[in-house]
Amino acid sequence: MAGNREERVMRDDDAKLQDEGVTQLEDPQIISQMIKFVVWLKLVNPTQYRFEHLATQLKWRLQEGRGEAVYQIGVEDNGLLVGLTEADMKASLKTLKRMAEKVGADITLLREREVDYDLDRNTRKIAEVLVRKVPDDQQFLDLRVAVLGNVDSGKSTLLGVLTQGELDNGRGRARLNLFRHLHEIQTGRTSSISFEILGFNSKGEVVNYSESRTAEEICESSSKMITFIDLAGHHKYLKTTIFGLTSYCPDFAMLVVSANTGIAGTTREHLGLAMALKVPIFIVVSKVDLCSRGTVDRTVRQLERVLKQPGCNKVPMVVSNPDDAVTAAQQFAQSACGVCREGERLVVGPTDEGRFLRLKVGSIQRNRSACRVLRAGQAATLALGNFDRSLLRKGMVMVSPKMNPTICCQFEAAIVLLFHAKTFRRGSQVTVHVGNVRQTATVECLHGKEELRTGERAVVRFRFIKHPEYLRLGAKLLFREGVTKGIGHVARLLPPSQNHDQNQNHDQNLQEH
Repeated sequence: MAGNREERVMRDDDAKLQDEGVTQLEDPQIISQMIKFVVWLKLVNPTQYRFEHLATQLKWRLQEGRGEAVYQIGVEDNGLLVGLTEADMKASLKTLKRMAEKVGADITLLREREVDYDLDRNTRKIAEVLVRKVPDDQQFLDLRVAVLGNVDSGKSTLLGVLTQGELDNGRGRARLNLFRHLHEIQTGRTSSISFEILGFNSKGEVVNYSESRTAEEICESSSKMITFIDLAGHHKYLKTTIFGLTSYCPDFAMLVVSANTGIAGTTREHLGLAMALKVPIFIVVSKVDLCSRGTVDRTVRQLERVLKQPGCNKVPMVVSNPDDAVTAAQQFAQSACGVCREGERLVVGPTDEGRFLRLKVGSIQRNRSACRVLRAGQAATLALGNFDRSLLRKGMVMVSPKMNPTICCQFEAAIVLLFHAKTFRRGSQVTVHVGNVRQTATVECLHGKEELRTGERAVVRFRFIKHPEYLRLGAKLLFREGVTKGIGHVARLLPPSQNHDQNQNHDQNLQEH
């Protein structure tokens, strides 16, 4: 925690802080999902003036952390774990609780542990405390987790147990509520994208586990909501899985690996997709009750080897207790921006003719509960008023007209060809995935090369064969066709004069509907 500190305690207050027994040290680094991390040595009996100042700082921290902040108590400025006596720790936690109540927040003790310190023989402890407050314009905080893994690895069963609070009967009963189609129930295999929610109250307690709870009731009782995106594991549903990863923009990916089969089937492919899209990932080893301890250890070692390989280059950490879980969660980092409000006027498109149509957001619902503001990273349903739904299709976007959205039929991308049976050249057709866009495109040219082979890089010009799309520079790109697979990013959007005949002058694209 060494280094320059943001918003250091005012110099004039240093003497006051020592008299009051207060030492506050702050680290602005965001080391968990949108959570501010604040370091304190101790906070004992502050004056009323200082208390008001610290409560104001807490409010700011919560705003910066999107409703959450973690306070670490008993740690020096240089990261030394000094710890506090029982009396000082109790007083510091009491002060923090008063601060939280002042701003309408709740606190949850994440973990507390003893440390060795040679100054005296008294037992000293450090503590990490989560402070959570749902912003005034939101009903609950929200996280999205994409669930990946090979077919029959236990993804749907795991989600059924997590959201229903009951163990499986060994024959798939826990997963039945997740399936949407008859053939999924009959085969026990997911073929579509389904969503399950897991709610937590301000104290971190699960609110799903009770009789006859509907989605609306869970939302009303929750201050934080996790939405699990259950994706298909079978290879023939790969395009559905890729669409779920790219279009729903998950905050995290959970890769489920069966202990008895290890890394098999599409496991490596799903791991590669998540890493190519830079989605933070964690791995759950399932079915450990069906295997011997040696088999489980062998699967864990296999996963560690794969994660350490040059293609992944990760440092694996085994989570075996709640303390490990807190440590691991602090390694994730995410950020987001952008707001959509009820009554806002936006444009949606492009249509097949390359136009953007004006509309007004009538109302917003998140998990069937009304809300007035939608922030980046959240999923919701929008009422669009008097608007022809037949004009909507997958791949369209809804943006502010101030963004002056443009369309393209042709674009250039810097790619890496991960695998191809023969050669990749001009005229090849592949399915391109960019965010929520999924469309077949033709390779118009390869700059500086005639063809590509597995492992080679190039800048390639693609042309959509059906209709224009809205793309952003730098957006992550995946393409596939049969065994052909590649990744890259959008490097250039060709101007309208070089696009397909469908792409007309942008001034004519925005029109009243």
